[in-house]
Amino acid sequence: MEVTAGPLGALLPKLTKLLQDEYNLEKHVREGIKSLEIELKMMNAALHKVAEVPLDQLDDQVKIWASNVREISYDMEDAVDAFMVRVEDDSHSRPNTFKKRVNWSIKMISKLFKKAKELHQIADAIKEAQALAQQMAGLRERYSGLELQNSGVAATIDPRLTALYIDAIDLVGIDHAREELIKILTEGEDSSKQQLKIISIVGFGGLGKTTLARAVHEKIGAQFDCAAFVSVSRNPDIRMIFKKILHQLEKEKYTNINESSWDETQLIDELREFLQDKRYFIIIDDLWNERVWDYIKCAFPKDNLGSRLIMTTRNVNVSKACCSANNDIIYKMKPLSDDDSKKLFYKRIFPHGNGCPCELEEVSNEILKKCGGVPLAIITIASLLANKEIQTKDQWYTLHNSIGRGLTEGRNVEDMQKILSFSYYDLPSHLKSCLFCLSVFPEDYEISRDRLIWRWIAEGFVQQTQKDGSLFEQGENYFNELINRNMIQPIDIDAEGKAKACRVHDMVLDLICHLSSEHNFITVFDDIGNITSSGKKIRRLSLQYSMTECNTTWCTMTTLQVRSLTIFSPAINLMPSLSSFKMIRVLDLEGCDLGKSNQLNLMHVGCLLHLRYLGLRDTLSIKWSSKHGERSIGTYVIRELPTQIGKLEFLQTLDLVESGIKELPVTVVQLRRLMCLHVDYHTRLPNGLGKMTALEELSYISTSHFVDIVKELHQLTRLRVLAIRWKELGEKQDKAFVDCLGSLHKLQSLEIHAWGGGMNLMKECWVPPVSLRRFLPRGPTNSFSTLPAWINPSLLITCLDIWVDQVRSGDIQILGELPALCSITFMAIGSIEESVVERFVVSTNAFQRATECTFFNFVTVPSMFPRGAMPRVRFLHFSLLAWDNNMAIGNGSRGDLDLAMGHLPSLERVAVDLWCRKASRAEVEAVEAALRRATDVHPNNPTLVVYRYHAGHLREQENNLADVEDEKESSPPSVTTDM
Repeated sequence: MEVTAGPLGALLPKLTKLLQDEYNLEKHVREGIKSLEIELKMMNAALHKVAEVPLDQLDDQVKIWASNVREISYDMEDAVDAFMVRVEDDSHSRPNTFKKRVNWSIKMISKLFKKAKELHQIADAIKEAQALAQQMAGLRERYSGLELQNSGVAATIDPRLTALYIDAIDLVGIDHAREELIKILTEGEDSSKQQLKIISIVGFGGLGKTTLARAVHEKIGAQFDCAAFVSVSRNPDIRMIFKKILHQLEKEKYTNINESSWDETQLIDELREFLQDKRYFIIIDDLWNERVWDYIKCAFPKDNLGSRLIMTTRNVNVSKACCSANNDIIYKMKPLSDDDSKKLFYKRIFPHGNGCPCELEEVSNEILKKCGGVPLAIITIASLLANKEIQTKDQWYTLHNSIGRGLTEGRNVEDMQKILSFSYYDLPSHLKSCLFCLSVFPEDYEISRDRLIWRWIAEGFVQQTQKDGSLFEQGENYFNELINRNMIQPIDIDAEGKAKACRVHDMVLDLICHLSSEHNFITVFDDIGNITSSGKKIRRLSLQYSMTECNTTWCTMTTLQVRSLTIFSPAINLMPSLSSFKMIRVLDLEGCDLGKSNQLNLMHVGCLLHLRYLGLRDTLSIKWSSKHGERSIGTYVIRELPTQIGKLEFLQTLDLVESGIKELPVTVVQLRRLMCLHVDYHTRLPNGLGKMTALEELSYISTSHFVDIVKELHQLTRLRVLAIRWKELGEKQDKAFVDCLGSLHKLQSLEIHAWGGGMNLMKECWVPPVSLRRFLPRGPTNSFSTLPAWINPSLLITCLDIWVDQVRSGDIQILGELPALCSITFMAIGSIEESVVERFVVSTNAFQRATECTFFNFVTVPSMFPRGAMPRVRFLHFSLLAWDNNMAIGNGSRGDLDLAMGHLPSLERVAVDLWCRKASRAEVEAVEAALRRATDVHPNNPTLVVYRYHAGHLREQENNLADVEDEKESSPPSVTTDM
């Protein structure tokens, strides 16, 4: 489903399905559907064209037509879904005994009236859509050429032009980046032969990519034989780009080039011939498409004269396509520092250099925080404030509160939104819908990747494109694409480079809120009682903040058509009764303290027959200790789900982690479409879990809750993610359980908490599925006696946590040979004195892809990894013995301690477990000094944290020296502990 077309994309196949004989539609209804299908397909195609045109360039009549089509398509889909849900319910309820069948027949007579009502609704919706199609038939000629229309001359002016003509005196915070780029560009110029070098500047819209490229061009362009700077539009004319380049390279020769009729091939040949013997410097600004780059690059010969190409783009994938050679460089734009942000902000507001008044400093800092170091945002907001005659704190706070909620005041804001909207209109239609979903969340909210993807799936925004792939994996591709296009900001990036969550920059959120309101995509109640919606019917509802007084508009709004309800904790007191929702697909209460809601009654959940997503994660009633600010669990508001939940035939996601639910009803196994089930370990699940064959994610369950867990798991052949607590079942059952885990052929992530000796059974008997990427046994009771034999280079594992009773000298080399390994945590059980092993021998190609390595409770140091090993490691955690006799002390210092951290070129953080029990103060301080020297001289200056252990216990650094041998003082010199 696409936001621009409403649910038309999803509605068409549903109408086709209705025509099947099994639904027994009346003749006039069937005929109406058949005649409407062609019309709806044409409408759908037209709406796609409308979606490509910015709102300010659309004819008002076309806007009204598009809005009407979307609203009617919503109503039609609701009617069709209601009918299909009823049919689905009836097909599963037919009994197989005579007595029950008689009672069932009596009930079905009453249901026929309801079904007739739904068929009537479908017929009415069809008639309304047909009337709309006839009424708007005259618009077809107009909207068939919409991409050529605009509302006036002003709309054709590119707001990015101003970035090309900023005076040097007006630039702030660009000096360092400009000099850094120039250094990269001129590096190696002393050599006689220097290959063509390409630099791609990539970053969020408004970060100043164009300004930076122009500044570099102006400073060093004259050093080349010829230079050019051309900007690319979203839908570029390739021939015009080549003509602009030729004209800039040689104005006299190509004065009339724009009048030529040369095709692309002729222009490319002309460019290559002109540049063949010249050292050129060319900038291609704002490149949007990899395919466009494939054409453009053909015009530039690869010489040895030291020529340079700079590309600017918002898309990471485009930057990678441009920089395919070894000497090419991707330069990621960074936001302005706090100091430069203030300079730029104040320079625009106080041009005479008077500085910011003291009473405005606090609010200005809050405003700049929202701008996030983006120059475009800073300049825009500063311009709004500079245009006000009176500078009061209240005015500034009013503006601060409006950022991120559809700010639309003034020409500067319009220009900023136009610049940001270029990225939006470049999105494929399915990503536009996914992006609009982000307007559900408040500003600065940390949005979980998995939560977002499952919501997309529930709304029908994710379409499966591969037979062997899952909807969730396709959703991951969507999420990553939005990151690559710099529409969302990744946070909490793991060792594999995957973001576990994201945020939306306030200026992008502002744009999304504005556009989603125009499309009546969502209705938001914010912290000051504002309602952001332009439609009469609420389709999606986000309650973000509580209102002190009852809002009349809110009280009179109907929720019958609401498809998605999301409530954030401050607004839980506004919770409507679930009985008032008829068409809801997404119910998300994650993080809400449900103890504060008077309306919550989960007994009504069974009536939400269209529900696809039910999110009750972290909904315990929470109490906070005022003394220490610690969270403590209070009362359980929800203790159980109603048995009626089994009626939710279309439910796909059920998230009950930290919800307080102790047991699921037996009817939950009727949820045959459920793909994601998250519960707590203590939650009891009914037998029959194996009937839920659509499950892809299952966590966190315990073997003790099932009569025959092996039989149940064997039937869940689609499982990708499994987190399970394994309590011993008996020798025969345990072995069958291990075999079962190996037979889950789509399993990618296995988190296992084993109680007893089960892990050694896995060591001997388990054959991991080929698809396994993450193996995470948790806790010291999950240790193997030695490293299992199935851990070998044929295993394509990316993340591995493993505990062993005995570390052998060859284990590190075996782990280092795992070809896909990104994160390794390898731990020895017992005291470190018992875990001392021979010095490791590791090859130069060990741990080639690893970014995080933890070796705990046995001695490893960086010097054990030769140059070439661990080239990507950013975080290294290892252990040292402060009393090791092999590290002789000279004059009270460990001058001979060879750490060789310089061999690890990507190192950013170092953590060291320093075992001190047998060591003197001098020995401990000498080792710490050596560690500090090693990190200080490293080019990356990685952060260092040292944990001192004494008598097997972790001690705080400032408190543990009293226990160090031969020492009477109570506190040591400080060691950096920032991790």
